[in-house]
Amino acid sequence: MIIREIEEKDNKQVEAVIRTCLIEFGANKPGTAWSDPNLGHFYHLYQSEGSKYWVVEDNDKIVAGCGIGPIHGWPAICELQKMYALKETRGTGVANDLLTVALDFAANHYEKCYLETLSNMVAANKFYKKHGFVQLEHPLNATEHYACDAWYMKTL
Repeated sequence: MIIREIEEKDNKQVEAVIRTCLIEFGANKPGTAWSDPNLGHFYHLYQSEGSKYWVVEDNDKIVAGCGIGPIHGWPAICELQKMYALKETRGTGVANDLLTVALDFAANHYEKCYLETLSNMVAANKFYKKHGFVQLEHPLNATEHYACDAWYMKTL
């Protein structure tokens, strides 16, 4: 498995990975990434300064990905965005490597990293806490992901 920056040809595979994971956790509903209009256009979305999206490729198949992007109104804080891995990829250690790549990039542009997730993604919540993210009482600000009910921050 290799970690690399997203390419335009990856857009539809990344969307399929995210939608597969959202269905698995019952999050295929409004207020989650499911209804994000940019879901199939990540290559273009992550071309601006302070933004980047990485994919994990295994034998020409995208099996995981995650991004770093700015948060409007909070110039010193980025957001860990759309970190998803197919079930067969979990437990292989690739998520650790992917998160390291993302946070190393983030540390060069921001002071803190924020994320939103769902509490029923139990393994993901444990993963974020293990990597130094501290759970918050409420979201940083109002986002289109109003269905998320777990929020975290990490000082970079």
